[in-house]
Amino acid sequence: MHFTIHADGGSRGNPGPAGAGAMIRDEAGSPVASVSQFLGTNTNNFAEYEAVILALETVAKIVGNKISATTIAVKMDSELVVKQANGVYKVKHPMMKAQYARLAPLAARFASTTFTHIPRALNADADALANEAMDRGAK
Repeated sequence: MHFTIHADGGSRGNPGPAGAGAMIRDEAGSPVASVSQFLGTNTNNFAEYEAVILALETVAKIVGNKISATTIAVKMDSELVVKQANGVYKVKHPMMKAQYARLAPLAARFASTTFTHIPRALNADADALANEAMDRGAK
């Protein structure tokens, strides 16, 4: 099985009201699940990581014991998270270290997990889900 995750996180203010969003698609490109969660007051980078973590946890639930035969392609507009996940940048900030420590073992449970940076314009679904989460939290 193969899934593509478009993930995005944001905060209104940095830190500020934060939200995570992700759209999960199957091999045919059809949506199978989405994530949209308000994260309280946090930074945009925390929210970017959280979007990926929540999406990977969702896929893990969907595939169950087939996780080791499942491949994941994560696409996001956060160059920082992509480069940290790919080992290009070191993770230095304590909060990012904690998020990375949650992400890395989760991603490793799948047969393969790739992280690709994409332009914001190609991440509209995930961006909308993150903004919906921030809107819900603002009420």
